[in-house]
Amino acid sequence: MKSAQHAVPLEKLMEQLPESYAPSEKELIQRAYRIAEEAHRDQKRHSGEPYLNHCLAVASILADLKVPSEVIAAALLHDTVEDTPLTLGDIRRDFGDTIAALVDGVTKLTKLPRVSRGDQHAEKPESADDESDADAIPSNGRARKQDLASETLRKTFLAMGDDVRVVLIKLADRLHNMRTLGFMPEAKQKRIAKETLEIFAPLTSRLGIWQIKWELEDLGFRYLNPDKYKEIAEELQEKRPEREKQIVDIKEALTRLLEANNIKAEVSGRPKHIYSIFKKMAKKGKSFDLVRDVRAMRLLVQDIPSCYAALGVIHTTWRPIPGEFDDYIAAPKENFYQSLHTAVIYEDGRPLEIQIRTQEMHENAEYGIAAHWKYKEGAKRDKSYEQRINWLRNMMEWKTDVHDATEFVESMKSDVFQDRVYVFTPRGDIYDLAAGSTPIDFAYHVHTDIGHRCRGARVNGKLVPLQQELKTGDQVEILTAKRGGPSRDWLNPNLGLVKTQRARSKVKAWFKKQEDEQNLAQGRAGLERELSRLGISELNFEKMARELAYKTPDEMFIALGNGDLSLSKIIKQLEGTEETADILQATAASETKTSPDAIQVVGLKGLLWQMAKCCSPMPGDQIIGYITRGRGATIHRQDCPNILHREDTERLIQVDWGTVQQTFAVPVTVKAYDRDGLLGDISTLLQSESVNIKDVSVSYNRSVADLRLVVDVRDLEQLSRVLTRIESVPNVLEAQRTKPG
Repeated sequence: MKSAQHAVPLEKLMEQLPESYAPSEKELIQRAYRIAEEAHRDQKRHSGEPYLNHCLAVASILADLKVPSEVIAAALLHDTVEDTPLTLGDIRRDFGDTIAALVDGVTKLTKLPRVSRGDQHAEKPESADDESDADAIPSNGRARKQDLASETLRKTFLAMGDDVRVVLIKLADRLHNMRTLGFMPEAKQKRIAKETLEIFAPLTSRLGIWQIKWELEDLGFRYLNPDKYKEIAEELQEKRPEREKQIVDIKEALTRLLEANNIKAEVSGRPKHIYSIFKKMAKKGKSFDLVRDVRAMRLLVQDIPSCYAALGVIHTTWRPIPGEFDDYIAAPKENFYQSLHTAVIYEDGRPLEIQIRTQEMHENAEYGIAAHWKYKEGAKRDKSYEQRINWLRNMMEWKTDVHDATEFVESMKSDVFQDRVYVFTPRGDIYDLAAGSTPIDFAYHVHTDIGHRCRGARVNGKLVPLQQELKTGDQVEILTAKRGGPSRDWLNPNLGLVKTQRARSKVKAWFKKQEDEQNLAQGRAGLERELSRLGISELNFEKMARELAYKTPDEMFIALGNGDLSLSKIIKQLEGTEETADILQATAASETKTSPDAIQVVGLKGLLWQMAKCCSPMPGDQIIGYITRGRGATIHRQDCPNILHREDTERLIQVDWGTVQQTFAVPVTVKAYDRDGLLGDISTLLQSESVNIKDVSVSYNRSVADLRLVVDVRDLEQLSRVLTRIESVPNVLEAQRTKPG
């Protein structure tokens, strides 16, 4: 019997369904509801409400996206196989193969196998739903918890390549869990919020679903940085009446202007979301007071010529702000987003942001990949859908090469969710790469064989180092050898030669084809060379192999040789062990120092700053920041006369001292052929690594310089990276920790 408390939500869901649904489709959803209601009858959420309410909420979110009826039905049933006695066979019998496959896809995302090296089969499933994961994990702690979370995400991404409808259900599930996150413990709130901002919000951006994206971002920000969220929300609320009146006036003015020029348009104010305001504050180094005046309007016009006609009228009427115009119609974003963006100085002398797009572009922006189902009768939409699916699959073509869940997730962050750059071949072909990509990444993106044979690159006609980061608009020409393969140095993250997982996986695949004996010898030699450089004379390889889940040292060496295991992972594993105890402890710890990021502008990490010379604040003083024009913030003592007597108090921002960092003084020996500027190049390199040189001396033996440095490092991993980078400096023969005695 249906309980009264569920009847109303079901009725609301039925009202939300697209009008195009046939009676049989509506009956399917009602049937799925009845099965879910019975299966979850006695279950409650952390909030105390019936569990079925969650299933209804997920289905409601998807109904707003106008997805097919089988997706709504699968959403109602998505937790039944995981959390109730219902089996996948029951679902298949009652609802058919399509819905069973969707439920199975989502269920697999929440069943986490214990995976051993070389065996990718599940031994025992464990729940990883946002409502229950990680809290029930046994005592082997945080690393295990992280592995489980990474495995969940890995399954989500793999499902995305197979059937995007599974991921839509997962995103709707995550959105409702974020809406009810307040009932969770604080630590779990922050973990889930961080994961949402790093993974799920960027995923909705790549799929182009703005409707879900902005809410995930705001909710994630609310729990990750509650103080800044509250501050911006209160400021918005305080100025709301004034802002709404301005929007009404601007809307009327725009409507009159467009009508006078025979342009039909639907004009509306564009909502300002808290996280987007925060990002603008951080990007431009401004306080809320300096960004709150940005008003935003949206124009929906009939066709593409009308977009440009409206733009011309607006630019003729009000002065455009330089550098604020983007044409995403002629050059759509990588997620197929199209619109014209501009900003002008309005009649009151303040900025006004304007987006101009067609109704079709607007539907695409709001619904993204889900817009396909809104127009499934149109051949043009089907073509666009196929382009999106192919794009997603191409972005993830390396997925089968990566079996480690944590590495997979980190690779998705760097290759798929990171900002993009657009570069050109000499023939004018455009390639879309992750920001930070190098010429080697580009070479592998063009063709695997070109990547293998890459030996140099010209960017905009000039020879450049292979580790140079490419920028949008660069023309890149790869210089290749006739034969040969990649260098093992390309897999060394300290050298920064390869940034994307796509390229890394292809380099690893090349080395895996080499003989095991060769990989074993190369891996052992590389590890011994690194240990010698760090001054580690003895290391129990048997113990190290076991700790890294290899059966024998030879297996570990082969993995090092073919690129499956990195030297940096071994160095991290060595941190704090018996073998390395004397490296950072043999010398006295340096005095604690304030890191370069020590001044933290509350809520605005990364803002350019400098110490005021008038009062010279020191750690421990009460300080305050003052926004200067074009130079970030100046840090003053709070009792500085220059601050106390200022009238433009809106440019003052709260700042505080950052955390104090413990470093260790480590002696380092560098041998190099002497040349002009050698010491300067090494100093510049160490400065870029935020490493302080405490002492330096130089002696000469004919043309060979022997440099003795004492450097401050945070840990063994940083020491290893610094030594690797010093050895990459021209004329340097070797760099190693100076052994005692």
